[in-house]
Amino acid sequence: MDCFYCTKDQRLLDLMIPMAEMTWSHVYLFRDQKHRGRCIVALKEHKDEIFQLSAEQRNGFFAEVSAVAEAIANLTKAGKINYAIYGDKVSHFHVHLVPKQVDGLQWGGPFTDTLPVVHLTDGEYQDLAKELLAELEPIAQREKLSLKAM
Repeated sequence: MDCFYCTKDQRLLDLMIPMAEMTWSHVYLFRDQKHRGRCIVALKEHKDEIFQLSAEQRNGFFAEVSAVAEAIANLTKAGKINYAIYGDKVSHFHVHLVPKQVDGLQWGGPFTDTLPVVHLTDGEYQDLAKELLAELEPIAQREKLSLKAM
């Protein structure tokens, strides 16, 4: 299997930064930060489709997606979080969480990656990851979710 979510090789690290491990998922900060706070929540176990998850996996995974989305919304004051599940190119089940601001970049339509990439400095990535984790920790505690910084 040639899945970078499973092998965790350089292809993954070129696109995202490992941020947290939860019971059912790994949370990554997406390197392209044109939408500040964009993260990916990837299922730990390789599955291609949502219907391949057990009810326990599905419920647990989406509880974690919800917690991460709430943390992003709290930090970024997003007008809306866009959720994207594709899998055409990378079949491992994962969800893109993309915060959007009212009347901001790509508001009123689906987000796309066709615009120029916005990279941060290493320090800015570290700071953003710390801020997101600080928002996520109390949510995880409240929801009784396991959370470990990566």
